[in-house]
Amino acid sequence: MNLSKLFDMQKALDGYIERERGLENADLFDQKVLALLVEVGELANETRCFKFWSQKGPSEREVILEEFVDGVHFILSLGLKLSFEPQVTLVETSSAQTQTEQFLHLYETILQFKQDKSLKTYQKLLNDYFALGRLLDFTAQEVEEAYVAKNEVNYQRQQQGY
Repeated sequence: MNLSKLFDMQKALDGYIERERGLENADLFDQKVLALLVEVGELANETRCFKFWSQKGPSEREVILEEFVDGVHFILSLGLKLSFEPQVTLVETSSAQTQTEQFLHLYETILQFKQDKSLKTYQKLLNDYFALGRLLDFTAQEVEEAYVAKNEVNYQRQQQGY
């Protein structure tokens, strides 16, 4: 996965949104953290991995992938906010055995990052999120392609007054 390419695309989208909304000097960190938490919840809801009471299966793979890349947008945006983009790498690690465990671990990591805005904690957040992607059986290529497609949709939405 070309992480640098995704950071560049996110930087352009963030800049566009901030200019269009007059937010160039706004501190949007907390809003982006909350948005990420919400997106992770939406992703969990689509996987239905925690819904032990229901016999209904997960949403279609494409729906889950789109929700996953929504989270990627906010993680990249947070990294840009703190100028971490040139320093991060993806490392394939995970100790979670189930999707539910990884979702819970990810929530903890997001909240830890909100408190400790360090490169080390951001790197952990990025890697934990992509570990979830691997548990969802997404390849790096699928994620990158879906990110590029959703980035285009996000521009269209902005131009249509979303």
